[in-house]
Amino acid sequence: MTITYRPRSIDTAVLEELRDRDDADRRCLPYTDEEGGAPLRCCLRPSEPGERIALVSYAPLRRWAAATGADPGAYDEQGPVFVHAEACGRPRDDQGYPFARPGAQRTARRYDARGRIVGGRVLDLGDDPTAVIEAALADAFADPSVELVHIRAAEFGCFHYEVRRP
Repeated sequence: MTITYRPRSIDTAVLEELRDRDDADRRCLPYTDEEGGAPLRCCLRPSEPGERIALVSYAPLRRWAAATGADPGAYDEQGPVFVHAEACGRPRDDQGYPFARPGAQRTARRYDARGRIVGGRVLDLGDDPTAVIEAALADAFADPSVELVHIRAAEFGCFHYEVRRP
């Protein structure tokens, strides 16, 4: 599977911070995932039964803004994400768009260089999730003001991954 845009997992250095104290300044509390299926933002795959994971608060736009000097203002937000409790392998280059199940719904939220929302779309992934996501990202980055796109779950708004301007 060839994809044009590269989904970005949470940076390794940021993961180490989150595994100590998260972006809400809470201690990380790892547990054993008995069922599996939690969407891991460290390696962009579902957890497997028996893996040690943690649910932490993460502020992706805040982290990006701090690195770029942007000021997202009221658009700064934090929310829950699952990560491995310990260092893990990074996403494979050939895995495609993570958490893209046929029939699922996602949102593609667009941000400008200031970190302000400049648009978004609800995506019905249909039978060909890769094609739907590719088209949404191509449309987003056709707008020169778009610097990055967050792909999120439509049901709960949970952050899945970020794609930056190619």
